[in-house]
Amino acid sequence: MKKENLFEGVPDILSEEIFETLGKGKGEFFIERIVSDGHRSSAGFWYDQETTEWVVLLKGSAEIQFRDSEENVVLRPGDWLEIPARVEHRVESTSPTEKTFWLAVHWRG
Repeated sequence: MKKENLFEGVPDILSEEIFETLGKGKGEFFIERIVSDGHRSSAGFWYDQETTEWVVLLKGSAEIQFRDSEENVVLRPGDWLEIPARVEHRVESTSPTEKTFWLAVHWRG
């Protein structure tokens, strides 16, 4: 058994986003905590993942851009989003005034 707090253990200053695997299953199933602090995807970078990602925003805010859409998705605490595998997307922005905490579940199929 393991117990931790999703909002603890984060440095005051983050030069890069934190991606931390919290649990794994068989195959390509895993749960991760992501912590952003005003971070965004690099110019011209698009995530193109082989797994479906279900993500919930727990704290902060974020804006996701999809390559094939003209409208960005804004996320606030409690909002969740399922991103199918191979759908290109990027993080356009995260909150500049507080850390943004995400919980993501990834799976293949």
